[in-house]
Amino acid sequence: MPEAKVVKPDRVGGSVRYKRVLLKVSGEALMGDQTYGIDQQAVLRIAGEVGDAVSAGVQVCLVIGGGNIFRGLSAAEQGMERATADYMGMLATVMNALAMQNALESIGLETRVQSAIPMMSVCEPYIRRRAIRHLERKRTVIFAAGTGNPFFTTDTGAALRAAEMGCDALLKGTQVDGVYSADPKKHADATRYDQLSYHEVLARDLRVMDASAVSMMRDNDIPVIVFSIQEAGRLREVLAGDGICTIIGKPEKTGGENG
Repeated sequence: MPEAKVVKPDRVGGSVRYKRVLLKVSGEALMGDQTYGIDQQAVLRIAGEVGDAVSAGVQVCLVIGGGNIFRGLSAAEQGMERATADYMGMLATVMNALAMQNALESIGLETRVQSAIPMMSVCEPYIRRRAIRHLERKRTVIFAAGTGNPFFTTDTGAALRAAEMGCDALLKGTQVDGVYSADPKKHADATRYDQLSYHEVLARDLRVMDASAVSMMRDNDIPVIVFSIQEAGRLREVLAGDGICTIIGKPEKTGGENG
């Protein structure tokens, strides 16, 4: 495995727009070209993107889904009791958080994992003031186990933590470069939006995040920025206010579409 290093600050071009952000990454992003589990090279690549952001002076916290290991909703649809399935999904997010912590620390970033389900032998319990203190000390914090409760998605967990941490934005790294009117992989004529209001996302049922997460971001006036985590350097561009993405925010911020 090639050695990975944190990029030097002079490689991070321009100033950054956001001081503190929460990066939400799907579990599937950690699979790489695999069909299941964790691809260490994929994890290291994302860790390098986070390293770019930290080098630019941004305080970063993360929430990582668990779909590469276990999807609670899918298991529930097959007959498993929903709460049990959701708890298993939460444990999968802890595994992914530990993998990301290992990758981040291998490139020199001091990192803490905090779990909403206490498991003192492997990570810290979630304590809001401690998490804020870690960020202030330039540590990267990974929030695991969602909200600690079944019947909530990791999107809702990410929105909750972004609000609790006082983040300037919630960045959702996906497999595509923004929010579309339909799945662009299935519909070639799908329209990509540059900007949307919270209300438009909910009214059009665009499903970029679940409704409770979007509502929480609206109530706390935290913009949601959707971009492709698969493209190298895109996170750094988004933090600088550049790059291809969709910004979900106040109605007055909405604008055109890329057709």
